[in-house]
Amino acid sequence: MTQTAQPSDTSAAALRAVAIMETVARANRPLALSDIAASCGLPAPTTFRILSLLEGAGLIQREPTGKTYGIGHRLARLGLDVMSNNDPRGERRAILRRVVDEIGETCNLARLNGDEIVYIDRVETDWSLKAELKPGSRVPLHCTSSGKLFLSQMPKAKRRRMLESLSLKRYTDNTVTDINTLEAQLDHIAQTRVGFNNEELQAGVIGLAVPVTDADGRMIATVALQAPVARLPLARAMDCVPRLLVAARDMAATFGNGSS
Repeated sequence: MTQTAQPSDTSAAALRAVAIMETVARANRPLALSDIAASCGLPAPTTFRILSLLEGAGLIQREPTGKTYGIGHRLARLGLDVMSNNDPRGERRAILRRVVDEIGETCNLARLNGDEIVYIDRVETDWSLKAELKPGSRVPLHCTSSGKLFLSQMPKAKRRRMLESLSLKRYTDNTVTDINTLEAQLDHIAQTRVGFNNEELQAGVIGLAVPVTDADGRMIATVALQAPVARLPLARAMDCVPRLLVAARDMAATFGNGSS
């Protein structure tokens, strides 16, 4: 009897198919089976089987010689649809790029996800000295500017429960690991609505975050900057807050919300 594939098997097969389509789409010429298999790190029989399925679906096309593979009509159509889609990600990246050009330091758009901060998007500075983190990266709440800003906006009872559930790991000498000290800091941030990270996650790196709000004034994300303290001390970084607030206002519109 044929066994039904487990969800993990199905997911792995789907990811392999995506990897093959990406490999073919990125190439500037049709690729042989052996080239695709080597690029994806897959056995040739597995690659051939997936290519056959993709070919049958019109996503991959075998060239007339029968020895190489290129983009199928459905994959080409998908690419055009993606390019013409009115996706807010392009607009958000343009906002981040503008503020990076104005400030000269790395900026990101982040949101709260459970007990972590997730970077939705991030634009790096052109300086060689920078703290590189990719979109999709996850960072702690208690020692990041965005995390502390989100914590500061929570009702105090909920915030206390959250803090007590966190590990409050010490990353640098500046990381605040005492709950009472951290709560006092969060009370101050709640008043100013500017989160800060004074070399608390990475030694030598500071951060500032301002809220992106919906039409009711509720915080849904943050716009934040990170910079080496040698180039931009925290006190001087506060001069960047007005530019960050403009970016946060513009960013709110990309979520279909007006900033209050």
